[in-house]
Amino acid sequence: QNLLAEKVEQLMEWSSRRSIIRMNGDKFRRFVKAPPRNYSVVVMFTALQPQRQCSVCRQANEEYQVLANSWRYSSAFSNKLFFTIVDYDEGADVFQQLNMNSAPTFMHFPPKGKPKRADTFDLQRIGFAAEQLAKWIADRTDVHIRVFRPPNYSGTIALALLVSLVGGLLYLRRNNLEFIYNKTGWAMAALCVVFAMTSGQMWNHIRGPPYAHKNPQNGQVSYIHGSSQAQFVAESHIILLLNAAITMGMVLLNEAATSKGDVGKRRIICLVGLGLVVFFFSFLLSIFRSKYHGYPY
Repeated sequence: QNLLAEKVEQLMEWSSRRSIIRMNGDKFRRFVKAPPRNYSVVVMFTALQPQRQCSVCRQANEEYQVLANSWRYSSAFSNKLFFTIVDYDEGADVFQQLNMNSAPTFMHFPPKGKPKRADTFDLQRIGFAAEQLAKWIADRTDVHIRVFRPPNYSGTIALALLVSLVGGLLYLRRNNLEFIYNKTGWAMAALCVVFAMTSGQMWNHIRGPPYAHKNPQNGQVSYIHGSSQAQFVAESHIILLLNAAITMGMVLLNEAATSKGDVGKRRIICLVGLGLVVFFFSFLLSIFRSKYHGYPY
């Protein structure tokens, strides 16, 4: 009992200084692995040193910081849950002990017994947004954390600048507003919205997935997620560009069929459009096959 009280007291003291407790191998084995324990510990295994070039680790760490601060400064804060971090350069022995070969990874260590499969957060499928981490922690510990984010006025400022720019443009051209009725301009704007939505930008906004994944063993970077249940941000950008190229090809084919210009020029436009559609749709289909295993069904 004295040992448990000492451990809890030490963890509470560290938490009073920082919402996330940094741990090396010795601290991890003493406060997380070794009994007795009557508290849960969430550990982020990461590689934040610049030489590791893990941009996903930095992004995940920002969300983890938001979550830990929300818990530390909430009225429900107690000694039943602690947030810790183990950096590879400070605890490589911990990575080896757990046979861990990728970062970032989030794990929950319960008060009693060993972590189960569900105690490892499915980052690849769910993403690392603070809200998703909070939901996972609630499922594992029954501790409900309301996420508080620091105010971010960048969106408001950007919107105000956009409105000011559009208002200024309309004022300067108040005597010639025919461009408002330009069908091509509105068609381009509509296509931009369609491309953004069909490429999964809204999914990215909700789930907060990593931009790409770098294999720590061989350094290979993956831009396409191997599962149909998830995606990377880079993947949505690739899909957007492919959809745009296919659409451009269809527009050129339509132009070649409906225009009344030179036959030779129309033939060239037709071939270019056909090439765009065939090549980029084939590329899009190959990505689909790599994500939806078993296709064609």
